[in-house]
Amino acid sequence: MDGADSFRDLQQAGGAMPQRKIIHVDMDAFYASVEQRDDPDLRGKPVAVGGAGPRGVVAAASYEARQFGVRSAMPSVTARRKCPELIFVRARFDVYRAVSAQIREIFAEHTDLIEPLSLDEAYLDVTENKQGIGSATELAQVIRARIKEVTGLNASAGISYCKFLAKIASDLNKPNGQAVIRPSQGADFVAALPVKKFHGVGPATANKMARLGIETGADLRAKPLEFLTRHFGKSGSWYYRISRGIDEREVKAHRERKSVGSEDTFMEDIHDIARARDEIAALGARVWRHTCDKDLKARTVVLKVKYNDFQQITRSRTLQVPFASQDDMLSLVNAMLEPLFPTPKGIRLLGVTLSTLSRDAPESDDEGGQLSFW
Repeated sequence: MDGADSFRDLQQAGGAMPQRKIIHVDMDAFYASVEQRDDPDLRGKPVAVGGAGPRGVVAAASYEARQFGVRSAMPSVTARRKCPELIFVRARFDVYRAVSAQIREIFAEHTDLIEPLSLDEAYLDVTENKQGIGSATELAQVIRARIKEVTGLNASAGISYCKFLAKIASDLNKPNGQAVIRPSQGADFVAALPVKKFHGVGPATANKMARLGIETGADLRAKPLEFLTRHFGKSGSWYYRISRGIDEREVKAHRERKSVGSEDTFMEDIHDIARARDEIAALGARVWRHTCDKDLKARTVVLKVKYNDFQQITRSRTLQVPFASQDDMLSLVNAMLEPLFPTPKGIRLLGVTLSTLSRDAPESDDEGGQLSFW
C-alpha cells in the first residue's frame, strides 16, 4: 500500500462496521536503537540487548543484527553463532521507559485515545484528533517526524479503519516507513495475506490451518463459521470476522493486565531437559521483558506443560515479594521443571506466565486507579 494514499474515504465505506481512523505506531528496533543513539560506537553495527552468557537471551536486536537472523527471545549462544561480530549490551529499562514517556506525550498532543501495547508500540484512535487533521496518513507522518525530532529515533506506522489491519500495515514498510489499508481494500488485502502473517496466529495454529487446507485469508473466508468454531473453539468467530476484514475492537485508553504469558508449541517433541531449559529461558525472557515494559512486578510464576498425548499440567509458585530479577524467576521455573524429568512422554508445548502483578512505581493520580503501561 502507498503510504501517501489519502484516508479521507473512511466515512464513505459501506457495511455496518464502525468506521474509525486507527494508527498503529511501532518503534523500529526500539531497545537496540536507543543503545545505538546513546553510544555512537554502536551505530551501523550488529547489536543485541540482553545477556551474553551461556544462559543469556536476546531481548532485542538491531536491524544490522537481524540481517544475520538474530531475533528477540533467541538464546545468546545461538545469536553469537549466527553473527560472530554481535555486540551485546545490557538492557536499561529506566532509559527505555523515559524515552517511551516522551513518545506518549507526543501521542497525547493529537489524541487521548491511546492504547499502549508495550513501551515501543501503541494504537491511536485519531478519528477526532486534537489538531483537526482530516487525513490519518498525514497525521501519522506528523507524529513520526515529531518522534524523530524529540528522541532521535525512527518509528513506523500503519493506518487503517481497524486495529487488526493497522498493526499489519505498520510492518509493511519497516523500518522508518508507513502504509495505509483503506476500507475499500481491507477484505481483498486480508484475502491475499498468508494466515501465518495474521497477528495472533502463531506457528502451531498456522500449521493446524495448513492441515485443514487454510493457507491464506481467502481460504479462511471460504470456511463456514461452524467449521471454524468446531476446529478453533471461541477463536473461530474471530477468524471468521477478520477473514472479511472486520475488527470492531475499540482503542482502549486504559487496560489493566492480570497476567503476562508466553508459550510455544514445538515441531518435534522435547525429551531432553537441556532443551527444555533452553526453551524456558526464551519464554521467560519474553514475559520478563513485557513486565518490565509495563512497569510491572510479579509475585507468581506458572509453568505450563502439554505432552504429546495432549495431557496438560501446570505448576506455580507465589512469593511474598516480587521477583527481583529475571534469573530469580527462571531459577524457580527450572526448579518446577526438573522433577518432570526424565519425562515418560514427549513434551509438545511449554509456557511461562507471570501473575499477581503490581506496579513497579506509584500510580499517578490521572490514571483512573488503573495500571498504566507507560
